[in-house]
Amino acid sequence: MRWTLCAKALVQPDLCCKPLIYEDISEFASVLPPMRAIAGLDLGTKTIGVAVSDGLRSVATPLETIKRKKFGLDAEALLAILAKRDIAGLVLGLPRNMDGTEGPRCQSTRAFARNFAALWDRPITFWDERLSTVAAERALLEADTTRKRRAEVIDHVAASYILQGALDRLRHIQADA
Repeated sequence: MRWTLCAKALVQPDLCCKPLIYEDISEFASVLPPMRAIAGLDLGTKTIGVAVSDGLRSVATPLETIKRKKFGLDAEALLAILAKRDIAGLVLGLPRNMDGTEGPRCQSTRAFARNFAALWDRPITFWDERLSTVAAERALLEADTTRKRRAEVIDHVAASYILQGALDRLRHIQADA
């Protein structure tokens, strides 16, 4: 499939320049339907942490962790979750380096977004996920979670930190509008 850049978004030409992947969260916000939940993902090499918002987009809740296999199976599991919850948009954690540059993990996340956009017709954006796993780990330690339990839930708790950051920004954008 061929992709083109249109209005700062990556689009499929056969969709009449309907953007699928938004670099700018303000543009992502402008195409989201009201009163619908969005989801956040923490993409790792072995797992995908999934979190969802409420319909008002005020609170992110950790949902589950998908064990990664291959893209087709991962996408199928993710599509089932998104369809079941009628998710309106997707926020992917973008693992930038501490100096703000993008390395191989960012390239992998962007590739996932491009591949997933070919299967899902709703908007996708990115959110800087630096230190989200550290914050999730700290919260789980403060909650006196066992090491085994932390390992089970860290990815979807990190996804909720990513999503909550994006939700807070979306709320700020809405207040300024």
